[in-house]
Amino acid sequence: MVMVLALIGLLLSLAVPRYFTTIDNGKVKVQQQNLSSIRDALDKFFGDQGRYPETLDELVGKRYLRSVPVDPLTEKSNWTIVAPKDPEMGGVYDVLSSAEAHNDAK
Repeated sequence: MVMVLALIGLLLSLAVPRYFTTIDNGKVKVQQQNLSSIRDALDKFFGDQGRYPETLDELVGKRYLRSVPVDPLTEKSNWTIVAPKDPEMGGVYDVLSSAEAHNDAK
């Protein structure tokens, strides 16, 4: 019985770290896809309107996005907004993950 438990413990010690690494890698891939979707919508908005949106909600209101995607690392829709250099061009030039912005500030 002790050997069986030791074998199960050994197998778990090998499998569990790989499982959590796979979960973390999946979250990063989803985050990259969400950023790509937002940036694509920003480009289309700029192409149509000649300016950038004031907020991400404006992209949703004008149907460039169905909803503001959730950042899987923070589990919220709290993207860090990058404004254009010319304030008359709108309010949202690019977006970054709030998790990355928080880590960069440390």
